[in-house]
Amino acid sequence: MTTHHADTPRTESVWDYPRPPRIEPDARHVVVRHGGAVLADSRRCLRVLETSHPPVFYVPRADVRTDLLRASANRSMCEWKGTATYWTLGPQPGLPPGPDIAWSYETPSPAYTPIAGHLAFRADRVEACTVDGERVRAQPGGFYGGWITHEITGPFKGEPGSLGW
Repeated sequence: MTTHHADTPRTESVWDYPRPPRIEPDARHVVVRHGGAVLADSRRCLRVLETSHPPVFYVPRADVRTDLLRASANRSMCEWKGTATYWTLGPQPGLPPGPDIAWSYETPSPAYTPIAGHLAFRADRVEACTVDGERVRAQPGGFYGGWITHEITGPFKGEPGSLGW
């Protein structure tokens, strides 16, 4: 596994990522905000890298305001990681609700145990997600949760015409 640091310039093509996905630590500063509240703040994230997908940042639970989240009834299945649990924001005084803004793998398949209990946030369902101060763009398509930053190049799964990839 390679650790990324804020002072390491790079360009990454999602087509160079492996299948099955790889996990790597990332020491950059990740912040998730919604309704003015900081939901997550970490320099200890894990990135999951999968062919054709922008990276998904998994934030350690200790760096997430879990007191603002509750598990939703929704679940999904990943062929590699297992069953995902979704997390909803609210209701909280002064914060707009956020249905299924994050997900986690509470008991992932054995190859993905490092991400157990970490939360990944949907950039398209919160006010802002940043990596070292750069606001990320959400992976297109409405289903996937990858984060696109300046160094990530596509084309990306989720764009028009990518359904059959």
